[in-house]
Amino acid sequence: MRGVLFVLSGLPASGKSSLAKLIAKEYNAFYLRIDTIEQGLRDVCNVDVQAEGYRLAYRIARDNSELGLSVVADSCNPIHSVRREWEEVAEQSRCPYINIEVICSDKSEHKRRCETRNSEVTGLQLPSWDEIQERTFDPWDTHRIVIDTANKSIEDSFTELQKEMEKFIFSRQQS
Repeated sequence: MRGVLFVLSGLPASGKSSLAKLIAKEYNAFYLRIDTIEQGLRDVCNVDVQAEGYRLAYRIARDNSELGLSVVADSCNPIHSVRREWEEVAEQSRCPYINIEVICSDKSEHKRRCETRNSEVTGLQLPSWDEIQERTFDPWDTHRIVIDTANKSIEDSFTELQKEMEKFIFSRQQS
């Protein structure tokens, strides 16, 4: 039996980590957060982190997927090549994957979230609103589920996500 690789993508403060944790709890999945890995590399190895966090995360995800465990990958995944590498992890592990893009379409709400949130990762300096706005985020060229968390509770967003995942899984079974 194979688990599922849930790949959450989106800008900081969009709500992806909150949704990722709910997926991990609901599906008893391994939770893999890039922020935690990257901050660990900074703290323990004194590394100026570039792509190392993602590369390490791919290996950890593959190890768990090959054991048949579901994995929730929580990271920005801003560019095509990074997204493709998550797909390669799933292909190498022979497990299905679901790409989930989390957005907050209400700019003022997104800005408020950014400016009022606290870091859950010890030592992690969260990006400012200006830094979030300047981030490169490639448009998608593959299928994904899009969840807009604007003006909704995280619970309502999660309920919407579950319905979309059920439709996605059903459509894959039909093809």
